[in-house]
Amino acid sequence: MKKDLHPEYMKCMVTCACGNTFETRSTVEKIHIEICSQCHPFYTGKQKLVDSAGRVELFHRRYRKLTEKKKADSEKKSSTGKKKDEPAAATKAKPAAGEEVQSSDKS
Repeated sequence: MKKDLHPEYMKCMVTCACGNTFETRSTVEKIHIEICSQCHPFYTGKQKLVDSAGRVELFHRRYRKLTEKKKADSEKKSSTGKKKDEPAAATKAKPAAGEEVQSSDKS
């Protein structure tokens, strides 16, 4: 058997981003983690956004641009008074019930 094949197994302090610390055993002296059992949503029952590499901010920026664009488009439609897909020519009104329809064709 080779000697000194396995690393030294020692006491380790684990520190979470929420401030919780606990002691365990590992091959390293200190471990820093983002989520522990004290702040994880599964154990606490509270929702928490975990942002990895700014993905949440990126989503919010993209979504904000989209909502601002839709809001601007709706304001344009309401200010002109016409819908975008509405034809420019006026349509003929349908006769009310009981009225005669006059034909322009006389033969």
